[in-house]
Amino acid sequence: MRAAGVAEVAVTVFSHYYELLESGERGTIPESEIEPVRDLPNLDNLDTDESAARDALARTTVIKLNGGLGTSMGVTGPKSALPVLDGLTFLDIIARQILAVRQRYDVALPLVLMNSFRTRDESLAILGKYDDLPVEGLPLDFLQNAEPKLRADDLTPVEWPQAPELEWCPPGHGDLYVALVASGLLDTLRAKGYRHAFISNADNLGAVPDGRIVAWMAEHEVPFGMEVCRRTRSDRKGGHIAVRRSDGRLVLRDSAQVADGEEDLFQDTSLHTTFSTNNLWIDLDRLAELMADHDGVLGLPIIVNRKTVDPADPDSPKVIQLETAMGTAIETFEGARAVLVDRRRFKPVKTTDDLLVLRSDVYELAADGTLVTTREGDQPYVALDPEHFKILADFEERFAHGAPSLAGADRLEVRGDVAFGKDVTVVGEVEVEAPAGERLRIPDGTRLQG
Repeated sequence: MRAAGVAEVAVTVFSHYYELLESGERGTIPESEIEPVRDLPNLDNLDTDESAARDALARTTVIKLNGGLGTSMGVTGPKSALPVLDGLTFLDIIARQILAVRQRYDVALPLVLMNSFRTRDESLAILGKYDDLPVEGLPLDFLQNAEPKLRADDLTPVEWPQAPELEWCPPGHGDLYVALVASGLLDTLRAKGYRHAFISNADNLGAVPDGRIVAWMAEHEVPFGMEVCRRTRSDRKGGHIAVRRSDGRLVLRDSAQVADGEEDLFQDTSLHTTFSTNNLWIDLDRLAELMADHDGVLGLPIIVNRKTVDPADPDSPKVIQLETAMGTAIETFEGARAVLVDRRRFKPVKTTDDLLVLRSDVYELAADGTLVTTREGDQPYVALDPEHFKILADFEERFAHGAPSLAGADRLEVRGDVAFGKDVTVVGEVEVEAPAGERLRIPDGTRLQG
């Protein structure tokens, strides 16, 4: 890591987690150590006014996690560069959202991306179209750290001469805190008077800065705020928050941290009723104190991610990636709180299923960059055959004329090789299945119902 120029604080943090791995630590959180969260403040009930929101936003910066590639969809570049709505990319829409909030509140509100080396150039080129986006004295991005993938058999750094870049991986988005220190950005922001950061994933277009939350945090001196949503059946595998019995602090438990045999309890949405949106609000002064007091090691729970060195080659050597999740920092901040928000603030795109909904008429893009739903209730459930739709090129070939109308749909399941024509409408609950080994073509103008 030192030979590759990785910052010393990142080396220290990696060493900490390597020692945990060697000692057999797996980062599990047994059900016996936690209890469900009960009453949470609701965003719509926070007692703040426009003036307080403006004052708090004037001292807030927005950080978008932008290190992700669209590899799960067969895309080699940044996922945030994909066109998603009205021909605009994630980053185009994010830029418009930031500029609209600035105009509404008359605040600077910087936007900063946490990039990887593989996402930086293309992402900055997109943001470069917006001349008024940069804030004087602040960069538009900083880089996440890198660490070696470890051989699963002996925990040595893996060697893969045919593609040496695959020997390295990011340390999970928990690296955010280390990268803020290593890049010098944390000190720069604080020196310029910024007190809070709003942090979210670049693929979540519902994560628009909301002055009510940061005003509430400033008034009540909340050092760490997490936005959570009500869990539904479709969220049962997502990380949930709970209260740690030993000290009463909030913790985030992800699927990788579930003890053996407790999967049913983890997925019980009537027991653990909320999940993390990964929209976080952090007091930068308190973060700086914690990082300084612990030499950059916040003590986030370890995540042992087992993969192959080449994700596209299941026969390549098995490796371990040591990771942390940024949301788990909730347990390190005394006085951390969670706020209940609705689904409008959680619209991630993880698969082409999500992308189809976003590209359909379920949403419209308002002038301020926010996504406005065209229907009542939850968005439709979409499940496309992974063999034919998982890869973006295959997906776009089968929706060559654009997404079907889903505004009146409740569920769309597609099995087999199906190609959709122009102006197809889906109403209610629909299942489409192609004959085995054949392509089924849905003609132009077809109405699929029931």
